[in-house]
Amino acid sequence: MATTLAAPMSIVVPMFNEQENVAPLVARVHETLVEYNGPWELLLVDDGSSDATVARIRAAREAYGSHVRPVPLTRNFGQTAAMQAGIDLARGEVIVTMDGDLQNDPIDIPRMVDRLLREDLDLVAGWRRNRQDNLWLRKVPSWIANRLIRRLTGVNLHDYGCSLKVFRAEVIKGVRLYGEMHRFIPAWLATQTAPSRIAEEVVTHHPRTAGTSKYGLSRTFRVVIDLISVYFFMRFSARPAHFFGLLGSGFGLIGGLGMFYLLIQKVMGHDIGDRPLLLISILFILIGVQMLTTGVLSEMLSRTYYESRDVRTYHLPARFDAEGEHDSFQQPQSTTDQADAAEEHPA
Repeated sequence: MATTLAAPMSIVVPMFNEQENVAPLVARVHETLVEYNGPWELLLVDDGSSDATVARIRAAREAYGSHVRPVPLTRNFGQTAAMQAGIDLARGEVIVTMDGDLQNDPIDIPRMVDRLLREDLDLVAGWRRNRQDNLWLRKVPSWIANRLIRRLTGVNLHDYGCSLKVFRAEVIKGVRLYGEMHRFIPAWLATQTAPSRIAEEVVTHHPRTAGTSKYGLSRTFRVVIDLISVYFFMRFSARPAHFFGLLGSGFGLIGGLGMFYLLIQKVMGHDIGDRPLLLISILFILIGVQMLTTGVLSEMLSRTYYESRDVRTYHLPARFDAEGEHDSFQQPQSTTDQADAAEEHPA
């Protein structure tokens, strides 16, 4: 399937105990990209598999050529770390990520790359509208997680969990992924680019035919914890004092109102020493003070981070420097030139 627009492309596939899927995946990628208009490479990242996944990847390299690049990690670091390793080593201007379980179909890649380049986007995310997974173990938790992520991040995508995504390399390489943050990549990207430069595309989704799934209900709880971190970094990474100050002010206000009420009761002659509200109010005031001081310390750490590493609180596209490298200053005109200009353009 040929595309009108193409660019050097890197396909990153994290794999963990997927020995049965390596050969069919590599074959399917080559079959799909036989008419792709640009150069491409396939990075197969083995995340410390305990089976023959690494051997199968090396065999695929021998069979197809050096554009099939094995990336064997020393142990199992998790899907996010494996994806980050592949992104770091990718050499293409466009980076594609996908799962290695054959549920994502490479046939969607050329169309997604074409849209990324044609519409000048930074991310085209896959949307598994007809998802071939278990209803209660996969679909329902994913539906709940997607709604939470959309509500808190403001990035309106239907399917955050789909690994098939196409990125502009200059943008995704500016994002560092930790923990299990790969499902939040669109949200992380929104810290560096406008949501209008993020789009989604309906993609094909197949049922798993080989290997075993590495997902379960336990990941739903980890998603919620990670979502809190994403929300904080998206909204308050450059101004953490606002986050902690807001919490501290809220606790302090509640505690202060409680103490004010108790003061009125004391003036009216009532005994307040044995009232639980007294301890609760004191506790809330202490929490408020602690939150405010934490905000000040966080602000100092934030400033130290940005200034010591020369990290900017904004991001410019890489092509901005090339566009402006020949820019110059407007030179002041001489007195004669100013007089001539006045005669040519009288007031």
